[in-house]
Amino acid sequence: MKFPNWLAVYGDVTYRGQCPREAIEQITAFNRIRGAYPNTLGVIALHPRNEAKRSHHKAQREKAEGMAPGASDLIIPGAPTFVCEIKRRDHTKSQWEDHQQDYLWGAHQRRAFVCVALGADAVMEALYAWLDTHH
Repeated sequence: MKFPNWLAVYGDVTYRGQCPREAIEQITAFNRIRGAYPNTLGVIALHPRNEAKRSHHKAQREKAEGMAPGASDLIIPGAPTFVCEIKRRDHTKSQWEDHQQDYLWGAHQRRAFVCVALGADAVMEALYAWLDTHH
């Protein structure tokens, strides 16, 4: 997996080895955020569901209803918005899905805090960087 030079990457890009699946890392990250910030960030942090395989007709309808193909795994509204794509700690076991980089690039162009986090620990590292820099 390659990362564009404009995209901040949190975590150890040299790590290779056993690691949880991406969905488990995401659950862990949301649990940590909601535990640490139960009345603020934990309330507004969200994951848009975009991964499901569906027919062309259903995908077109969902896009018309406002679904954004490639939307990132973790979005926290703010100024700037926090937009984080979560991958496995060993990023060689992950891949880019359709439109994920397009979504990140679009958010980057609008001055969102955009990043890729390699595992739940890296999500928290990115979140702290966002909070330290912008809040």
